[in-house]
Amino acid sequence: MKWLRRFAALVLLLVLVVAAAWFIYVKQVSPQVDGSMSIAGPKAEIRIERDANGIPTIKAMSVDDALFGLGFVHAQDRLWQLETHRRIGSGRLAEAFGEAALDNDKFLRALGVRRTAAVQWANASAPAKAAVLAYTAGINAYLAQGLKARPPEFILTGVQPEPWMPEDTMAWLTMMAWDLGGNWTTEILRMRLALRMPVDRINELLPPYPGDKPLVTADYAALYRDLKIDGRTGQQALLMAPESGIEGIGSNNWVVHGSHTTTGKPLLANDPHLKLTAPALWYLARLEAPGFKVAGATMPGLPGVVLGQNENIAWGFTNTGPDVQDIYIERIKPDDPTQYQTPTGWAPFETVNEIIKVKGKPDVAITVRATRHGPVISDGLEGLTGPASRPTYALAMRWTALDTDLGTLDASIGFNTARSVAEFVAASAKYSAPMQNMVVADREGHIGVVSAGRVPLRKPENDLKGQVPAPGWDARYDWNGYLEAGLTPREIDPERGWIGTANQRIHPVDYPHYLTSEWTVPYRMQRIEQMLKAKPQHNIDSLRDMQADVLSLATPKVLPYLQKAKSAHPLAAAAQEQLAGFDGTMAADKAAPLILWSWTRHLAQLIFADEVGDKLYERSGRSYRDALEGVLERKDAWWCDNKDTKDVVETCDQMIDLAFTKALEEIQAQQGPDVSTWQWSKAHVARSEHRPLSRVKPLAKWFELRTPVGGDTYTLNVSRVNLRPDATTGELYLDEHGPSFRGLYDLGDPSQSRFMHSSGQSGLFFSPHYKSFVQPWAKVEYVPVWGGAAESVLVLQPRK
Repeated sequence: MKWLRRFAALVLLLVLVVAAAWFIYVKQVSPQVDGSMSIAGPKAEIRIERDANGIPTIKAMSVDDALFGLGFVHAQDRLWQLETHRRIGSGRLAEAFGEAALDNDKFLRALGVRRTAAVQWANASAPAKAAVLAYTAGINAYLAQGLKARPPEFILTGVQPEPWMPEDTMAWLTMMAWDLGGNWTTEILRMRLALRMPVDRINELLPPYPGDKPLVTADYAALYRDLKIDGRTGQQALLMAPESGIEGIGSNNWVVHGSHTTTGKPLLANDPHLKLTAPALWYLARLEAPGFKVAGATMPGLPGVVLGQNENIAWGFTNTGPDVQDIYIERIKPDDPTQYQTPTGWAPFETVNEIIKVKGKPDVAITVRATRHGPVISDGLEGLTGPASRPTYALAMRWTALDTDLGTLDASIGFNTARSVAEFVAASAKYSAPMQNMVVADREGHIGVVSAGRVPLRKPENDLKGQVPAPGWDARYDWNGYLEAGLTPREIDPERGWIGTANQRIHPVDYPHYLTSEWTVPYRMQRIEQMLKAKPQHNIDSLRDMQADVLSLATPKVLPYLQKAKSAHPLAAAAQEQLAGFDGTMAADKAAPLILWSWTRHLAQLIFADEVGDKLYERSGRSYRDALEGVLERKDAWWCDNKDTKDVVETCDQMIDLAFTKALEEIQAQQGPDVSTWQWSKAHVARSEHRPLSRVKPLAKWFELRTPVGGDTYTLNVSRVNLRPDATTGELYLDEHGPSFRGLYDLGDPSQSRFMHSSGQSGLFFSPHYKSFVQPWAKVEYVPVWGGAAESVLVLQPRK
C-alpha cells in the first residue's frame, strides 16, 4: 500500500503544479485593469474605467488620446481577434492555420485587399490618418510593453503577435464590406444556372422583389452557349472565397419621432445581423475628451464608435444591399496568355507575384493579375475555364470597396462628432462602402434616414444590367461613373412620425436611379410597421419588445400547404395537431416552427434540386424560400415534376406530402417519437464560432458559445436558419447569423439608452467576461449605454 500512497501523492503534486502553473498563466495573460502604467505614445494622462461588465470608459484630454486608449483596450481584451482580422485582410491565414486555409489566402491575394489597402492609406485624408495613427499607436503601445504571456490561441497555433499597421485597418474596412456585399455570388450562380435552364426559369428560381417584374435582360443563357462557358466557371472561386452574400443576413433599424413617444423626444433602435463569433465582432466602449463624448459598438481593428450615441445624436445602420460588384469575363489571347481582350484590342494583364507562407509546408508562389476592371479572382484556381494549360477566360471583379479614394473613415469621424441630423447627413456624403441605410435622431427632435455609399452607374445600353458576368471586351458593360452622393435615398422628419429599414426596398417605385434588384423580402419591415402603428406612443420598453418579437410574417405564405399535407407516417396526426393553432410565432419551446422549417427544407430540395443539380443546389447556400412561395401559389407543375424520374410526372401535392413524411422522419430521428416533446430550440441553436478552434472538436466546447433560441430568418428577433448540414458536426438549423449587437437609444433621457452584443467583452475563454453577455443577449436584455460604476481604473501615464 506504500507504493499506492506514493503514487497518490505524486498525482496530487502534479495536479497542484498544473493548477499553480495555470493560476500563474491566467494572472500573467489577463490584462491589467487597475493601477497605473507608464507608456509611450499618449500626449496626456488617459483613464480607463471598467464597469462590472468589463465595458471601458476611456477618458482623455484629446480625441487622439481617446482613440489611443481604444486601441489599447482592444489589444488588452481582443488581441487574438485583432490577429485574425489582420490575417484575413492580408491573406495570411495559412501561416497560422496551415494548408486548410490556403485556398482562402489564394483568393484574398488575388482580390488584392491588402495591396489596395496600402494605396487607400496613402490616399487617406489628414483627419482619417490622424485617427488611424492614434488608434494604431494604442494597439502597439500595449504590445511594446512586452507580453508576460500570450493568449492561448497564440500558443496553440505558434503565432507571435505582430505590430498593427494602418493598412490593417484599411484592409479590415474592406473585409467588412465584403461580408455585406455579395452580389458577385448571385451573378455567378445565374451564369451557372443558365447552363441548365432558360432565363425565364432562372427568374422564377431567383425571383424579383414582391410585386416587381424581373429586370428585362438579354438572353444570357444564349450568350454563354455562344461563348462556350462550361459548368466549372466560377465554381472554384465560390468555394475558395470567404463567405459573402449570405442569404438572410440583414439588419433592423427604426427611429420614432417625439410626437409618438412618451418622452416627447425621439427613440432609435438598431440590431445589425452579422456572423455570430466568439468573441463577438463588437466591443462596447465609451470615449470621452473635451468636446467629445460618444458610446456604443466599436469593432477591433477600427477607430471610433461604429454604431451608437453621442451627446447630441444617436444612429444605427442596416445594409442597403446595393449592386456594387460586377464580374467580367475576360477573354485571354489564345497565343499569348499574358494578354486579354479590351474594346480597343489586346492588353497585358497587370501582374503581381505573391508568396504565401503555409504552416508546416513549403511556401506557395502565385502570380495574381488584374485587368482594367479590377482583380482577376480566378487566379490560383487551376482549371477554372478550360484546360489548366490554356484557359479561355479569366474572371475579373469590379467593386466599389476596392476604389483607392474611399472616404468611409472621414464619414465615421463625422458621425462620432455630429451635433444634429443635418450634420450627420452631411458627413454621410463622404461614405463609400459598404452602402448602409443610416437612421439618425437628434436632441432637437429631428429624425432621418440616408442611404449612404458609392453607387455605380451602368450605361443605358447595358443589356445585362449587372445581373450576370459580362463580356469584359464590350465597353457597353463598363461602369459610367457613380451616382452623386446627394441623390441616394433619404428622408427627414416624415409626416407619419417614424422611419424603419430592414433591408427591404428603401425607395419608391418611381425612384429614377438603379440601386439593386435584389432587396430582401419585406417581412421584417412589414412587422416593424405593424408594431410601430399598434401603439400611439412608444417608449424604450416597447422598442425592446419589438427587438424580442418572434412572429414570422413569412409563415402564412406556406403554412396552409403544410397543414393540408398527408402522410402515412405514424406521427403525422400528432404533428398536425401541433400545427393546428400555429400563427407563425417561432417560439423556442414549440414543435411547430421545427416542423415547418424541416418541411420547407425538404420541399425546396424535392422541387428545385433536380433542375439546379444536386451539387450546385447544396453549394449555393440558398433556402429558395421566395421561389418556393411562387411555385406553391402557381401550382407550377414544371418545377414540381422530378426530372430524374423519366417515366413519372409528379405533382405539387405529391411533393408537399413527401416532404412532410421526410420532415417527420428527420425530426423523429433527432428528437424521438413523442411529438409533444419536440422543440424548435433543441435544433435551432445560436452558435458563436471561434476562429479557428471551433473546428477542433476537443477544444470547441471551451471556445465556441452556444445557446438555444427561437425566431427564424424572417422574425424581427432574427436567427437565420441554416438549412445545410454543418461541415464539422452535421447539425441542421443552426443559427450562426443574428443580432450581433442591439442598441436602444433615448434622445430625451440618455440614461435610459441601452445596448448588448452576443458574447462578452473579453477574448480570453477563461475570463468571466468571455461569455457573460450570452444569456442576457438570448433573453433580449441590455446594459446601460451610459453610466455603470467603475469597478477598476487603469491610468496610462505618458512616458517622459
